[in-house]
Amino acid sequence: MANAAKQKVIVVGGGIGGLAAALALTRRNIQVLLLEQAAEIGEIGAGIQLGPNAFAALDALGVGEAARKRAVFTDHIIMMDAIDAQEVVRIETGEAFREKFGGPYAVIHRADIHLSIYEAVQHDPLIEFRTSTHVADVKVKADGVEVVDTEGNVYRADAVVGCDGVKSVIRAKTIGAQHRVTGHVVYRAVVDQENMPADLQVNAPMLWAGPRCHLVHYPLRGGKQYNLVVTFHSKDEEEWGVRDGSKEEVLSYFEGIHARPRQMLDKPTSWRRWATADADPVDAWGTGRCTILGDAAHPMTQYMAQGACMALEDAVTLGEAIGRSQGDFDAAFRLYESVRIPRTARVVWSTREMGRIYHAKGVERSVRNLLWKNKPQSYFYDSLEWLYGWRQSNCLEPR
Repeated sequence: MANAAKQKVIVVGGGIGGLAAALALTRRNIQVLLLEQAAEIGEIGAGIQLGPNAFAALDALGVGEAARKRAVFTDHIIMMDAIDAQEVVRIETGEAFREKFGGPYAVIHRADIHLSIYEAVQHDPLIEFRTSTHVADVKVKADGVEVVDTEGNVYRADAVVGCDGVKSVIRAKTIGAQHRVTGHVVYRAVVDQENMPADLQVNAPMLWAGPRCHLVHYPLRGGKQYNLVVTFHSKDEEEWGVRDGSKEEVLSYFEGIHARPRQMLDKPTSWRRWATADADPVDAWGTGRCTILGDAAHPMTQYMAQGACMALEDAVTLGEAIGRSQGDFDAAFRLYESVRIPRTARVVWSTREMGRIYHAKGVERSVRNLLWKNKPQSYFYDSLEWLYGWRQSNCLEPR
């Protein structure tokens, strides 16, 4: 085994997962070459939600305080029925929640969480960046890896971690499994506080569950803005990707929705449209000195707000596995996969089921609205322990 100080890993992708992976590796005194296809390191999108498990991971990476300074800590998580505007469930995320799970529930702009990690990455002397680099191939050898870009440049290192998203080249070239287009479309927008209806300015992710559709809103940047996300089952055949959206399309999928949530659909001045994808879980994420992380490994839909959280967990677990394996990348990557594959598979499957619950109609809607009626907060906390109870200290244990 090479001396740890001289080991080098190529990280493909400069999103939240890639930056987190780079930090986790340098904390093991490993040099990182980060390859990003965009001209600049950055993040697109609007808001995301961060559970206590995400903050545990951010703390382990040394960027928890930076993220906390940019986040909005919520008082509740609320689900409403979008047809009759009645409350379905409310989970308190205050002091008792934080005491139970060791961390807060928060909402944050995606660019702000990315920046909180990027600031640390920029000041890390062990990390080298190469932008405008489109990876085309990877070759895994007994003593290292070679990554080839579309210009024919070859980058060599001891190992490679693919953090290159849903259409991951590293995933395609190693395990070959493909993503699955769900047919669910997500529209995202940001609304300034002065344009946000007063009765909806709630310090919580507030989800309005409707038939084959739902919408969510929550505050960002100290309440100066509100994130709005609407989701519906498309009537058309979709391809995974992002483009500008139209208000007319949104309105066409939200007929019959109560006036209180429906008023939100008139507020954005522009929309971005995502055709979503996930992937069926697989039993391997790589081979030899190659593995994958985040959306490259386990793309998932947004129904449990865990995509970024799982990528952060992945990164910390990868670092811990390398530490336990004393720098043997092949052994470390298989250890990492042995705990992350079952956990993320559970989240993927749970997310699919949660989407069904959100979008229930008819009798299913009636049953959904009774599921959590009169349940104490302890019931919700116990049911969420498997998800939010993740810690750096237990990350190599099956959960």
